[in-house]
Amino acid sequence: MIWKLGERLEQIETETWKETSPPAVFLTDSKNARRDLELAGIQYENEIQTNKIGFCKLETQQECLAGTLCIPRLLDVLGSRYRIYFFVNQDHVVLVDDEDFSMRLIRRIKRKKTHQGETKERFIYNFIAEFMSRDQEILMQYEKILMRMEEDVMQGKIENFQRELMPIRRKLLTLRGYYDEMMDMGTELEENENGFFAKKQLKYFGTLSNRADRLMGRTAHLLEYAQQVRDLYQAQVDAKQNSNMQFLTVLSTIFFPLTLITGWYGMNFENMPELKNGYPGVIALSLIVIVVCILIFKKKKIL
Repeated sequence: MIWKLGERLEQIETETWKETSPPAVFLTDSKNARRDLELAGIQYENEIQTNKIGFCKLETQQECLAGTLCIPRLLDVLGSRYRIYFFVNQDHVVLVDDEDFSMRLIRRIKRKKTHQGETKERFIYNFIAEFMSRDQEILMQYEKILMRMEEDVMQGKIENFQRELMPIRRKLLTLRGYYDEMMDMGTELEENENGFFAKKQLKYFGTLSNRADRLMGRTAHLLEYAQQVRDLYQAQVDAKQNSNMQFLTVLSTIFFPLTLITGWYGMNFENMPELKNGYPGVIALSLIVIVVCILIFKKKKIL
């Protein structure tokens, strides 16, 4: 594999292989993309603007495969993304990246991988696998957060729960959609419609599809777990509201007969019993009502 970089980018050491006509990777930016596509023998008529990339997809054309990558930043999933074009033909791969993300990935591949890119298939596999290498770790962190939130809810600590949970659910939904796109891309690469890839090398793309599928399944599981934690929170809120309503019901039940009694004696009729004797009977009747209500509530286990 030969690395050929645009003028904007730092030169990477050239690697030559035994093949008489080895494939090459061109790494460039939007300004130099047309020039490097021409060098690679690729014709692409659509505009090349990385800031307009909205999702991961693969488009099969007669002379090349044209794809876009819209990769979430794992530390800021809901924020801006890494946006990359990539083009593949019979001999070459062209990456168009206006940031240094692709450069950093290539350096990590060269530092970590023994088989870095003897073929186009191996390079594409290493490139995609590298930016998906930390996703499992991030999903584990989300799982730990959800487990901690579940424990807090069980202990009655439900303040700011919704404000903390909603961003996590949005991040997981975003990641699930991203993994779905990557799984479709891996499947389309494996189909090899244009015959640009060697059949014995297609296993790499199947591996990418399986990895994206596992990550999507893990994300779906975390979304279900988040919903269960939310249901637990809602149950705690409902229990608290029921307790408050029960307390208000007890108060209303006690004070309703007392209010009725005071209403009667508030009429001040001349012939009303106990009107001139300081209402001792009224006070005794009120106490009896209160005691009877308390006994009934205790018997019904309301208090």
